Amino acid sequence: MFAIKAEVSDPWAETFAFGDHKTMYGGKRIAKGDRIFVFASENGGGPGLIASGVITSAKVITKKSRIARQTPRVSVTVRRIALARQRLGRSELKLFRDWNDGRPETELNFKFYRQATNKIAGISDQAATFLRRFF
Repeated sequence: MFAIKAEVSDPWAETFAFGDHKTMYGGKRIAKGDRIFVFASENGGGPGLIASGVITSAKVITKKSRIARQTPRVSVTVRRIALARQRLGRSELKLFRDWNDGRPETELNFKFYRQATNKIAGISDQAATFLRRFF
C-alpha cells in the first residue's frame, strides 16, 4: 500500500495525475494496480486525506546525470475509488510524535509531516487499515 501527499487542484476529481513526484520509504516501488491514499498537502491549501484510489499508470523518472544524490521520482495517475468522510491531516496527526510507539498515526505523521516535502511513500498494513476507517 502507498500514500501520496501532493498539491491537489480538484479534490473531487475522478482522476489525479501527479508528475515527477519524489518517493521515500519504498514509494519508488509503486506500480499499476497498487492501492493508494491521497493527501492534499496543507502547504498547498489542502485539507489532508481526501481520497483513496488505484494506480492506473506509473512511470519511473530517469535520474539526471552528474548529480550525486537524487531522490527517486515517479509520475503516477490515480483513479479515485472513494472520498474521505472524515478529516485527517497535520493537526490530527501532530500529537503522535513518539517515533517508536508502533502506532499507524505515528507512522503517517513521521512519513508525511516530519518534513514538509510532498512525496509518495510506502505504508504498512497497519497504517492502511487505519486509513480505511476514514472512508
